[in-house]
Amino acid sequence: MAMFRSLVASAQQRQPPGGPAGGDSGLEAQYSCPICLEVYHRPVAIGSCGHTFCGECLQPCLQVPSPLCPLCRLPFDPKKVDKAAQVEKQLSSYKAPCRGCNKKVTLAKMRVHVSSCMKVQEQMANCPKFVPVVPTSQPIPSAIPNRSTFICPYCGARNLDQQELVKHCVDNHRSDPNRVVCPICSAMPWGDPSYKSANFLQHLLHRHKFSYDTFVDYSIDEEAAFQAALALSLSEN
Repeated sequence: MAMFRSLVASAQQRQPPGGPAGGDSGLEAQYSCPICLEVYHRPVAIGSCGHTFCGECLQPCLQVPSPLCPLCRLPFDPKKVDKAAQVEKQLSSYKAPCRGCNKKVTLAKMRVHVSSCMKVQEQMANCPKFVPVVPTSQPIPSAIPNRSTFICPYCGARNLDQQELVKHCVDNHRSDPNRVVCPICSAMPWGDPSYKSANFLQHLLHRHKFSYDTFVDYSIDEEAAFQAALALSLSEN
């Protein structure tokens, strides 16, 4: 993990403004978030050190009084975290081969492609089970929950990331009175898989509010909407 993060950090520093270094080779790694180790999703950049992360991945760091960059551990001002517009543009421009079927896919669509690629699913199914190098009495988890994509608790729509789940529920289930379990919270170690929210939409908008920028009116300037979401998050802590 530490070595991968080091490689990603080096790739970020070496990335020339005109295009990817080394063509398709290692392109996915160059545009991978050091936290989730997946291709960037709605990337943001820390102003002081310039390191880039998925917006959702960096969100927990914005909840503490004195945040540190997860990569270089330098302190940063949470008010100076901005959308990485140039990186987002490159994600839509550059293509890389899928690690399963080798089909070239734009980086912006790589996550969705990988989640449905049969070759990748076969590779994951054939991965050897984890065996500790040193014998341990601690139990090895047999079923680690998926914390990247979620299922809508209302209609069963699948493969929704956190921000897409919020938008989907706001667009399609705004008036649904049913009490449902939050799939985001229940996937976490501290989550209660049996607890049903009395008002699930209100829970989403308050507990998982960083997703605001996915369903604001896009006639509004996107940068202003993003900054408003960050400011709201900080003011409520």
